[in-house]
Amino acid sequence: MPYPPNTPLGRFGIETLEQGPERCAATVPATPLVNPLTDAPTIATLALLVDHLGGLINHCRRGPGQWTVSSELSLEVVPDAVDVLAASPGAPVLGISRPLGRRHNDALGLCELSSEGRALATATVRSFYITAPDTVAQDWPSDATSAPVGPTLRELMTLDIGETGGGATVLMQGEDPALNNLVGVVHGGISSMGLELAASAEVNRDVDGEPYRTASLRVNFLRPFHSGAQARYVAERLHRGRSTGVAEAKAVGSDGRVAMLGRLTSYR
Repeated sequence: MPYPPNTPLGRFGIETLEQGPERCAATVPATPLVNPLTDAPTIATLALLVDHLGGLINHCRRGPGQWTVSSELSLEVVPDAVDVLAASPGAPVLGISRPLGRRHNDALGLCELSSEGRALATATVRSFYITAPDTVAQDWPSDATSAPVGPTLRELMTLDIGETGGGATVLMQGEDPALNNLVGVVHGGISSMGLELAASAEVNRDVDGEPYRTASLRVNFLRPFHSGAQARYVAERLHRGRSTGVAEAKAVGSDGRVAMLGRLTSYR
């Protein structure tokens, strides 16, 4: 099932192949996108696919009158993931998610990602269950259209580079309804991508020689992330050694509140 281009999933070409309480499957094209802050190849779209699949498998296990809210995402990436994606541009990245353990008031989904038979990542998404809101849409619109956007990640995500004075890395999250989820806030997979881009760029800021590659990303969703105005991703480096780097990032909404936290670990 493809999605309309004016949705977060449709904009990046995600297609759901299978969905149910025991297994979900979806693909995203291995598009050679680069981080707008560094111009280096990025694995950020893997976070979008994981957020979709992990949230979907948990959502498929909901009870009558329930809805899901994702609260945690954890992504572990193989060392050569960027090379695998670059070697076969346009090839599908296949993601498969399954339930991990029994559900309670929360549930855990396990995801495995690969491309042309080569492993790319493993991940988990944790969601908790709430009473279904009366106003939430049940599914994406099937017939909507939107104006085309440029091919770069900066254009696809409506990003701009923020001024920091050198103390941190900042990406501004512009307002774009096509990036919102069914309740009208920035889709969790899109904002997870933003955290990865900012944190990865911060680790690599002013680096000499071989770049640091993302190895893991851990995200906590604290509250809805509203775009526009001063909405932004802000990353600060915690450590950079000869072989490893660690950065923390936060998504700050247009209301000035921290909506998400992320921690990225990278290796060179």
